[in-house]
Amino acid sequence: MISKKMEHMVANSSAIRAMFEEGNRLAKLYGKENVYDFSLGNPNVPAPEAVKQAILDILSEEDPVVLHGYTNSNAGYEDVRQAVADSLNERFHTAFSAKNITMTVGAAGGLNVILKSLLNPGDEVIVFAPYFGEYRSYTNNYDGVLVEISPNTVDFQPKLDEFEAKITPKTKAVIVNTPNNPTGVVYSEDTIRRMAAILEAKQKEYGTDIYLISDEPYRELAYDGVEVPYLTKYYANTIVGYSYSKSLSLPGERIGYLVIPDEAADSEALISAANVATRILGFVNAPTLQQKVVKYCLNEKTDISFYDRNREALYNGLKELGFECIKPEGAFYLFVKSPVADEKAFCAAAKKYNILIVPGSSFGCPGYVRLAYCVSYETIIHSLPKFAELAGEYDRR
Repeated sequence: MISKKMEHMVANSSAIRAMFEEGNRLAKLYGKENVYDFSLGNPNVPAPEAVKQAILDILSEEDPVVLHGYTNSNAGYEDVRQAVADSLNERFHTAFSAKNITMTVGAAGGLNVILKSLLNPGDEVIVFAPYFGEYRSYTNNYDGVLVEISPNTVDFQPKLDEFEAKITPKTKAVIVNTPNNPTGVVYSEDTIRRMAAILEAKQKEYGTDIYLISDEPYRELAYDGVEVPYLTKYYANTIVGYSYSKSLSLPGERIGYLVIPDEAADSEALISAANVATRILGFVNAPTLQQKVVKYCLNEKTDISFYDRNREALYNGLKELGFECIKPEGAFYLFVKSPVADEKAFCAAAKKYNILIVPGSSFGCPGYVRLAYCVSYETIIHSLPKFAELAGEYDRR
């Protein structure tokens, strides 16, 4: 008999993953080219050629026993961590060193490591809807309590008045995700400054430490010259979680890092806790070959012009059909208002045309649907006539 906690988690397992599996089923029935699967944020742009070359060079040059063995520290190779720190210092004018970096099993592994390190049972973690649904599971893993800030559906910037009102003495962490999944919105510098001021005031009021966790897998995917603020510059108790899943198109390789700055409260203890959490959660250390690849490829980036072309085509195509959505500034998602209040019914209607989209209730924002446009350009172009048929059901035109 599985645990009661897992019974609940299985019953509420990811709608995104379920839709992706449905896409695979439909592709077998109708052919992949006739299924328009916008469910999963799985990059379709190949990794930079430098990644392949780095792997070949590392395998030919490194001692295989050492390369495929455990790292001396659970935090990862020191030279890799120092290289990451140096890169961040150059880009964001920070002052990190190797000790501030913990290599992680992707951003998800990093979030679990830091929440394991921070949370006592009953501690509260604040998130801004719409948010990545797995935050709830990650918080629940350590018996924390997720506190939602309701969505601002005008521009999807956080509701800071509600945020301020919902901070309590039990608030241990706040998770922000910018560029955001599922909206593609980048939180403005003004938003971040105001958020930081609220947190500083609440820490003083309650005599507690509140950590701002910046979940940044989409940092490099920003369009039209939009700047994504680096949060350690605005609030001392900031922890950054990063992943190379999107910036290098390596989602299956599970490689990322945490930044725990010296300025964060109890930073030495927190760094030690993160290293131990990496071990006791069963990760032991981040994948060793991929750590080395990261060091070789710190200046490489996926060509986001492919995503940008998709963004323009899908956004403009759906707007012309009468659908309501804001233009994403980053990531590779479009968050579209459902033409009916029950967005799950709309998702079911879309499936009749082999269009697979994810209900906004999965992100704490019912009444909307998410489309991941990290697909081929041809998929988008060929899907638009089907969207037109779908729109016809709701008189959107």
